[in-house]
Amino acid sequence: MAPEPLTAERILEATEEVLRRHGPAKATVVDVARALGVSHGSVYRHFRTKAELREAVTKRWLDRTTETLQQIAQAEGEPTPKVLRQWLAELFAAKRHKAGGDPELFATYEVLLDENSTVIEQHIADLVGQLTHIVEEGVQRGEFTAGDSDATATARAVFDATGRFHDPAYAPEWSRPGIEDAFTSVLELVLRGLGADTHGSAG
Repeated sequence: MAPEPLTAERILEATEEVLRRHGPAKATVVDVARALGVSHGSVYRHFRTKAELREAVTKRWLDRTTETLQQIAQAEGEPTPKVLRQWLAELFAAKRHKAGGDPELFATYEVLLDENSTVIEQHIADLVGQLTHIVEEGVQRGEFTAGDSDATATARAVFDATGRFHDPAYAPEWSRPGIEDAFTSVLELVLRGLGADTHGSAG
């Protein structure tokens, strides 16, 4: 039976496991190669440096959240305030899950954030882009009012206003009592700021 070909996807899967086992400080390309049963040179043929590999695995990890949120943002037929509620709630839930359920990869995410990685910048740009789409839909339907700001500026303001519930700097707070109530309060404030009927948009 021929050995399974070495692909970038296989390398990324193995890297996730190595990061979970050793953490970002100790994990090496040699560890990844050993887990795959190949030489480290074979890994370097797909990813030129350890930093490039680490960024790629983090992008793959973050893209899972982005893809889930994209499905919510593109939902048709739902009231826009409800879509925004679901989108922000899913973002918060996803970040909490990553911090609590995948701490080693979350640590890698924090390392990359400290390095001002373009992967993190693109992730944020993707999220703000999805929020912009939701805001535009809400304004077109008369469910939101953007005021003097354009949709992108409004979306960025919403993203920044809810930062406590998705910025990894606040991760230690996400498991504390009362965090759900705090999230709901901020969400209601954001919706009122957008001119939404918060009573009619529940759900």
